Order: sequence, then structure tokens, then C-alpha cells
Amino acid sequence: MRTSLLVLAYFAFISLGLPDGLLGVGWPFMAGTFHVSTESVGYLLVAATTGYLTSSVAAGFLLARVGVGWLLAASTAATSLALAGYSLAPGLWFVVPCALLGGFGGGAIDAGLNAYAAANFNARHMNWLHACFGLGVAIGPLIMTSVISAGSPWRLGYALVAAAQLALSLSFVTKARSWGRAPAPVHETPQRGRDTLKLPVVWVQVVAFGVYVAVEAGAGLWAFLLLTDGRGVSAAVAGVCVSGYWAMLFLGRVVQGAVADRIGVHRVITGCMIGMAAGAFLVALPGPGWLAATGLGLIGFAAAPVFPLLTLTTADRVGAAHADRAIGLQIAGAGLGGALVPTAIGVLLARAGVNILGSTLLALALLLLVLYWVSQRLASHDQMRPASGQAVPVPGTADGAGSTA
Repeated sequence: MRTSLLVLAYFAFISLGLPDGLLGVGWPFMAGTFHVSTESVGYLLVAATTGYLTSSVAAGFLLARVGVGWLLAASTAATSLALAGYSLAPGLWFVVPCALLGGFGGGAIDAGLNAYAAANFNARHMNWLHACFGLGVAIGPLIMTSVISAGSPWRLGYALVAAAQLALSLSFVTKARSWGRAPAPVHETPQRGRDTLKLPVVWVQVVAFGVYVAVEAGAGLWAFLLLTDGRGVSAAVAGVCVSGYWAMLFLGRVVQGAVADRIGVHRVITGCMIGMAAGAFLVALPGPGWLAATGLGLIGFAAAPVFPLLTLTTADRVGAAHADRAIGLQIAGAGLGGALVPTAIGVLLARAGVNILGSTLLALALLLLVLYWVSQRLASHDQMRPASGQAVPVPGTADGAGSTA
């Protein structure tokens, strides 16, 4: 039973990453087809984020009523329908509602599986789940690059992934009962919710998640444009480099999940954030395309374990009584950061030139490091604050690994 659940969860996270990987390579061609500006991708990102945030909030309630299996079946069916809409869209006006529907599906998969995994899987499997997301995003650019290099329209790339999503949805239907039902959520009181919102560390973490996803998504979305327009790399090679960026994200999560158990989560998170800044510095340096590609690979490998490890150690920073609500807020912050900041980067690139991408990523990576340092400083103070008249447990490890890691 446990092996079956893990395999299904892995495939669900692969399916979650596929559409993101398609957009980075496909958007320049989509913009040409629809005769819109480069920064118009913001409409798609905002629509997708709106759906993502809405379904993320609803997923917790749906888990207790329909179970993870049926939720995944419905969510992958929604993403399949959305991607089919991309492939048939006559204009941008049609793609935007498809992005909204895709966001609904993706948000439910993301929030539902993270909540289920946090309660049922260990830290290593959580890292591997997110590694599967990286695998999906790495496969996406290869699919779109292969389609375009073969002289086929970009629409075929979306059609192929839509078919794969539909097949995955049907497989979830056949195995839905094996997941069982999630336990009913613990009773919430307004006072407990207000106590969580009063913790400064919670809001620092929300911003940190938004900044992290901004770096990850911003690098993946605009790297193709930087390499082709800014560094003179051919479209085929640039597509492989973008896929390599997401592949490094996958590899880093596979490798570094086990490393964190040995040297401590705090050291891994800090070192990886420094590595993200170093990679962004290489992208910012003027030079040949291989230098920027190397920097992108370093960003991907270093960023790999940050999101899952920050999620798993949330209770160590905010206290066990606040962890569930804080994780929900962090996921919302990640969604907003992933939509708004890459859109703003696109506007900046259109006005200041594509070579400004490296400096922008460097500034965001340094901001993320500062936010994590501040959250660690605030954690000890905030964890001692009582929630609804009860003491909040203090984490048992000095490096912030806690019992979950």
C-alpha cells in the first residue's frame, strides 16, 4: 500500500511540473502567434495563480471529503482540459481562462499532496516528491524544443502533454480507493488563527517563500530569452540549457535530501541559498552563453532542496500549534511570488534589456538569504509565545532539523 501511494504521488508531482516547463520555451512562439508583447505572459501567470491559490485553500476541505485519489483524478483531468485548450486557442483571450483552469488543477495537486505527505511520508520522500516536480519541468522544455526543432507548431507540444495528463487522470481513477480518506482536520478556533497571524516569523516566511519561487520560476521562464537574444545561443541549444536547469533542480533534490539528514538542515539551507546567489552572479557576468548556462545550472542545483526543507521545518520556526496554518500561508506566498515577480522581471527585461536578468536574480537570491537569517532570529522568540492559552512546543534540535527530518 505504501509503495503504491508513493508511486502515485511521484507521478502526480511529475504531472504538476510538465506545464511549467512547456511555457518557458513555448511562450516566445506563442506570443508571435497571438501577436502580443513578451510581457503579456503576465496575464497567464496571474490567471494561473488565481486558480492555484483558490484550489490550494479548498484542497484541505476536499481531502477530508473525497480523499486524495479522487482529488488527484479530478485535478489532473482539469489540467488536461486546460492544456488541450492551449493547443486549440485562437488567441490570448482563450488561453487566459485555460490558465485559470490549469491553476485550479495544479493548486489542488500541490496543496493536497503536500498536506498528505507531511502527515504520512518522511523528509526524504518529501524531497523526492519535489524532485519529481523538477523532473516534470525538465521534461517539458525537451518536449517543446523537440516539437519546434522538428518544424511542428508549438500547439503540438501542449497537445502531447494534455494527452499524457488525461492518461494519468484515468490511472488515478482506477486506484482512487487505495488512498483512503484523509483524517478530518483538527478543530480550528478564531483565536488560534489570530495567534498565528500575529507571529512576525510567519510573515517573514511567507515573503521568503515568495522570493524563493520568484528566483526558481524567473530563471526558468526567462533563461531561454536571455540565452538566445542576449548571448547569441541557438534556439535548440538554449532549449536544452533550460531543460538542463530544471534537470539540475531535480538532481539536487534527489541528492541533497539525504545529505540534510547528515549535516543538518540549517547548514544545507544556508549553503544552498549562498549557492543560488553564486549562480546568479555567474549569469550576471557578461560573457559567452556557456557561462550563463553554468550559472543557471548552479542556481537549479542549489535551489533544489530549499522549498521542501523549509516546508518540513516550518514547525521548528513557528511552533507545532501554528505549523498547518503557516504552511498554508507559505504556499500562498509562493504562488503570489511565482506569478507577480516573474511578470515584473519580464517588464524589466523589455525595458532594460535581457542581460539585466542575472543582476535581478542575484538581488533576489541575496534577499532570500537575509529573510532566512531573520526568520531564524525570530523563531526562538515567536515559538515561546502561547497559542490560545497553551504553551507552544520548542523544537528539539539546534540546527532546526526537528523530528520530521
